[in-house]
Amino acid sequence: MQKGQSLVELLLTIALVSIFFPALLTGFASTRNNRVVKDQRQLATAYLNEAQESIRVVRANGWSNLSPGTYHSIVSGSTWILTSGSELIDGNFTRQIVIEDVNRDGNGNISQNGTLDPSTKLITISVLWNSPFPNSVSVKSYLTRHDSNIHTDTTITDFSGIKNGTVVAATSGTNVQDDGQIQLGSRIIGDWCNPIQTAIVTYNLPGQGITTDITAVVGHAYTTTGGNASGNSMDSVNISDTSPPNLPVVTNGGSYNNYKTYGIYSDSEYTYLGSDHPNLTVDIVRTSSQPYTGIGKFDASDDEEGESVYAANTTLGYTGFVTAESKLYSFDLNSKSGNRSQYGSATLSGTGNRIIVVGNYAYVATSNTTSQLQIFNISNPKNMTLVKSFNVKNGQAGADVFVSGSGTYAYLVTNYISGKPNFFLISVADPANPVILGSSNTNGMNPKGVIAVSGNHAIVVGSGGQKYQVFTVNNSALSYCGGMSPANVTSINAIAAVSESDGDNYSYILTDDANNEFQIIQGGPGGVSTPTGTYESTVFDAGGDVLLNGFAVNHLVPVATNVQYYFSIAKAIDNSCSGVIFSYAGPFATSSALPTTTGNPAYQNPGRCMKYKANFSTTDPTQSPILYDISFNYSL
Repeated sequence: MQKGQSLVELLLTIALVSIFFPALLTGFASTRNNRVVKDQRQLATAYLNEAQESIRVVRANGWSNLSPGTYHSIVSGSTWILTSGSELIDGNFTRQIVIEDVNRDGNGNISQNGTLDPSTKLITISVLWNSPFPNSVSVKSYLTRHDSNIHTDTTITDFSGIKNGTVVAATSGTNVQDDGQIQLGSRIIGDWCNPIQTAIVTYNLPGQGITTDITAVVGHAYTTTGGNASGNSMDSVNISDTSPPNLPVVTNGGSYNNYKTYGIYSDSEYTYLGSDHPNLTVDIVRTSSQPYTGIGKFDASDDEEGESVYAANTTLGYTGFVTAESKLYSFDLNSKSGNRSQYGSATLSGTGNRIIVVGNYAYVATSNTTSQLQIFNISNPKNMTLVKSFNVKNGQAGADVFVSGSGTYAYLVTNYISGKPNFFLISVADPANPVILGSSNTNGMNPKGVIAVSGNHAIVVGSGGQKYQVFTVNNSALSYCGGMSPANVTSINAIAAVSESDGDNYSYILTDDANNEFQIIQGGPGGVSTPTGTYESTVFDAGGDVLLNGFAVNHLVPVATNVQYYFSIAKAIDNSCSGVIFSYAGPFATSSALPTTTGNPAYQNPGRCMKYKANFSTTDPTQSPILYDISFNYSL
């Protein structure tokens, strides 16, 4: 019995061992394998961390190193660089670095779609291994441009770019010897109220006639010399368009000689002369080409001599008007050749010394002492009707009148009378009810001509006293602001004025100086600045592709002035900024973030080659905006 029990125990022991021993062996094997996996993961993690550190170094060496693609890092010299493709480590580990672009939506959030953000990259680093069985570790991170550099232009040397209408000057009151600033270029701007005697341009017209009237456009003037028979019927002069301090140059533009003439009006092709000859009240001359040729005429019904001539478009087409003694005539100018037919006539209160047509009204300065200004409705030239005879109540005859192009104001001068006004600013906004807004006295000068010029000024010329007088014009006042008497001149007989597109202003006068009948006087608001100018910088080479983030300026912008900034950035060509085409984004104000793209391929932010441009302007020639320094921020 005891021997049988031992056999049972032995069998039980063998059974138990057969059950537990395989599990025990499996546990031992699993423990051993887990230790290997753990060691492999730790090693892979170390390789992952190493790659992360290499990316940090690569980023620090330049943002342009992070181009989209698959890479692995290698040591080059004393730093890390990226090379294409993945790498195999110790025959078991595959490591790679994947760089991807990042888009952002309209709210600036990272998005699958949206706009490319050139300052953010997605970095995915992974390490894979196959032994003892396949496994991997990976990490994703976003890198951004977080460091930036600043480039500043502030010295005369820095501001060595292209200047057009601008100058670079030393900044006063600084301790930096080379400190500079950019501003509008300096030049002399004429001042209506302070005509400069030494700056008058004089010209001797052909012949010895006594000048009577003038009409002018930019670059050209036509004059009549009907005071005696020794002058031409008409002389023309060419006038060069130069910028002060250079003075205009006057040359002979040709002459036309027929009979003595008094009034003159010119358009782009023809000139109309008021003649003193019977059966030739208006002489029509083609002046669009040389030689000047008389091609047509108008004879007033009573054969009077033409005093003042004008031409304008009316309901009947191009229409001529002429005052002849005490009559106002209208005539057909739709054709210029031959005898031009008369449309109508109206009786004046005296000799019509000047006619001006604006819109549907003709304004006539007459020699009558109680109706110095007469206004006619000429909307139907065949039936011109008197709207108003206006008395300025100084008992003197009207000498000349000028009307603003808007038909709002009339400037009327009469013969001089001591102690009473003889220059009047008249509202003619309602032609039937003129109103005197302001008046003045010419203080001994007997007026022969008046004209309104730029900058709310008017000029009166004549004989006696100061012969060239300038007045400031306000809505309700006339006030004398300056004047002069040209040398060797006892009378200024007529005046015209022009304003050139570059901002230069001149008056043209006809005098009784037999050697200098035609004279030019510079006018304007005064001051020393050009109205506009630009500065374009030299090229800044960042040495590699960078992102141009924004800019800031230190500048002075007085009232009535302005300065605008433009920036351009482009890729290098053959590793150089030479020959790069720049396309500007802008305008920008004092400071601004700059766009990464503008839809223009030439603007390629980021890029390597950068330029900026500043546009300066002023409406007050005594003031200029000033750029002291400009800084722009860029990220590597």
